[in-house]
Amino acid sequence: MERIAANSVLPARREPLTLKTSDGLSLVAELALPLTATPVATIVCVHPLPTHGGMMDSHLFRKAAWRLPALADLAVLRFNTRGTTSAAGTSEGRFDAGNAEGLDLRSAVDFALDRGLPDVWVVGWSFGTDVVLRHGLLPGVRGAILLSPPLRFAEDTDLDRWAADGRPLVVMVPQHDDFLPPDAAAPHFAVVPSAQFIPVAGAKHLWVGEKYTGIVLDQIVTSVTGRPTELPPTWDGPMSKWSDL
Repeated sequence: MERIAANSVLPARREPLTLKTSDGLSLVAELALPLTATPVATIVCVHPLPTHGGMMDSHLFRKAAWRLPALADLAVLRFNTRGTTSAAGTSEGRFDAGNAEGLDLRSAVDFALDRGLPDVWVVGWSFGTDVVLRHGLLPGVRGAILLSPPLRFAEDTDLDRWAADGRPLVVMVPQHDDFLPPDAAAPHFAVVPSAQFIPVAGAKHLWVGEKYTGIVLDQIVTSVTGRPTELPPTWDGPMSKWSDL
């Protein structure tokens, strides 16, 4: 048994992808699938603000792709929104403050559905939550998970649409969030009857630390599978490290 650390990469089938948007852009993406099992559910990840370093490799989503196919049989689809750069490359286009990024999200969801991936959920982090709230009520999407929502580009009218739609909305807000801490966030999300509001003691906006990574990944698996889950801290099998890739 080896302890799962911040840079542990568990076995999976990892496919570099190019997503095509309806306005003609090519987006850099990656799909991680369970190595031998059929996925039980799918998450489409929308990263933090690219003008401040957010990308598909932002640590929570990188770790989700490295761990969840092996530990929870999830399919994990990550992509760089327009104009965003990661180690895998740069997506075409330019940052559009959460407007045209809705086309990017749609292209990712459409890919997942066309691929036949099951139970598609969208997971937004920081800026990604604004994209999800504004554009995530797409056909085939089962629900959404929001991590550190700042409500910078999304508005209460977007929450009203989620309230009327009724799809599940899981909202994880760090106690020490720099932008919208739990006391400030709670009244906004109270208008959504289907919202599960989860303040996380001790956490900050970027969820730094393996303790908080574990809390987020456990909740993602719990939400998309409908089964309370605590992922194991160790792995009995081969694994790589980030430095080996």
